[in-house]
Formats: sequence, C-alpha cells, structure tokens
Amino acid sequence: MEHRLLRYFVAVAEEGGVSAAAETLHMTQPALSRQIRSLESDLGLALFDRTGPRLAMTSEGRAFLSTAQQVLQAHDHARGYARQLAAGRLEHVGLAAPGTTLVDVVAPFVATFTVGDPVPSVAEIPVDADPRLLVAAHDLVLVTHEPGDQVASWRLAELPVWACVPADHRWAGRGAVALEELVEEQLVLTSRDYMARRLLDGALEVAGLAPHGAVEARHSHVAQALAAAGRGVAVVTDDPHFALVPLRISVGDGDLRVRLTAAWRPNHHAAATLEALVERMRGFSSDRYGPTVD
Repeated sequence: MEHRLLRYFVAVAEEGGVSAAAETLHMTQPALSRQIRSLESDLGLALFDRTGPRLAMTSEGRAFLSTAQQVLQAHDHARGYARQLAAGRLEHVGLAAPGTTLVDVVAPFVATFTVGDPVPSVAEIPVDADPRLLVAAHDLVLVTHEPGDQVASWRLAELPVWACVPADHRWAGRGAVALEELVEEQLVLTSRDYMARRLLDGALEVAGLAPHGAVEARHSHVAQALAAAGRGVAVVTDDPHFALVPLRISVGDGDLRVRLTAAWRPNHHAAATLEALVERMRGFSSDRYGPTVD
C-alpha cells in the first residue's frame, strides 16, 4: 500500500468526488480514477460504488477512511519530526548520572527548565559506568571520571567531598579539616559505589594514612543520619542534611573534590543544543558549588 494512494483516496472522500479531488491534487480525472482502482486492488476492497450516476463511498470505504486519515497524519508528523531532528532541534533530552549527582545537580538544574526547553528524562547510572557505551543510550551523560577521547565532553563542575559534622562538634566553626586530622575521628563512610569513598581511599593510600575507626553505610543519606546521631564524621559528596555542617577536606595544596564531566556523542544530531545545555548547567553548578578549577 503506497502512501500516495492513501492520500488520493482521502482527497476523493473529503472533496466528495473525483473531479474536485483531481483539481485539488493537480491531476487529470482519468489518472486519479486509475490510482483509486489500484488502491482498491491492493486492499481487496471496493471503496467506491460506481453503479449510480455519481461516485459514492461504500460502507467499507467509510470504515477505512478514518484509518487512512490516521496513517497520513502519522506520516506527516514523522516527516515533520525528522525535519526538526535534521535541523538539530531537541524536543526530549535523556540525562544520565550517578545517584548523588542526580539528586544534587541534575534534579535542581531540571527545576530551572522552562516550557521552551526539551522535556527531560533522567536515569541513574553506576559511578564507574563507561561513557562510550552510555552516550549511545542517553543524550547527555554526567560522569565522575575522564570520559576519553571517543566522546565529546566538557568539564562541568568540581563537587567538594564533605566531612559533615553536627553543629555542636568542635570543628563546626571551621571551613575545612586536614586529612591528617580527619583520620583521628570515627568516620562514617559510604560503600565504594560512591565516588566520595573511592576518593577518600585513594587519598589515604597516597598519604599512608588509615582512619582511627570507621563504620560503613550503604547509602550516603544514612551516613549523614549516623553523623547527626553522633556516630562519627560522615564523608560524602551530597549536600548536607540533618543540620550537619559541611567541611572541606584539605589534601596537600587543595581540597578533595569530585570532577564532574558532561559527555555526549560527537555526531549527535543536536550536538549544538547539548553544548548550550551543558553551558547552562556549568553556570548553574558554578553558582551552587563555585567555579571549576582546571
């Protein structure tokens, strides 16, 4: 069944006859009549009754008309959407990030979207997921490690790793704590599914240090809850909860930080749109966590 034959049939039905439809379609009446007979042959249906003085639609033709109109509408929509894609427009955007990044960066950023922005959908990914595979399934991926040269990428933000303490802790009035001081405290750590734990373990290994004592929580919010209950200092990248005071962790000449990078397919049809979205997210993250340090 050819799309053009459906269009001819709908035109005849809507115009009320072959003559009027032929004029609308800029065809001769005999040529249009042949095309309608070809469609009837393809379908095995008599769409029009030709026994009377005027062409009349059969009951089968009336029943088939709504389906033909729906197919044509879907076809026109598909062509229009394809033109939008070819022009680089993005009606929907798929965002993927590790859990903490989704909660503290992606969700607040999505809250700033307007009706003119693409409709977002978000997905959680493991902290060590391979960006080269993820960009095939998502428009924009946020990762906490270098994505490599096979994807387009842009450094997005540097998120502090916090040492979170209750407001009555002796460190609460300070802005930072040195790694050497931190290990003297009881620590509440997340599992290695979280980048905060991996970065802390790496820094401790480099410095040749080990915590005086530690308990592990499988979720970063639970780690903060334990800290609020006086069970130790929570080491997380989440924004603080439970009235905890966040302290930066000093390591060498700087602070312990998670580097967040946005990655996407270099040949994405809306690469320019994604770059503009990343630029906005970078400004949003800078306002929230401070400028990125290259």
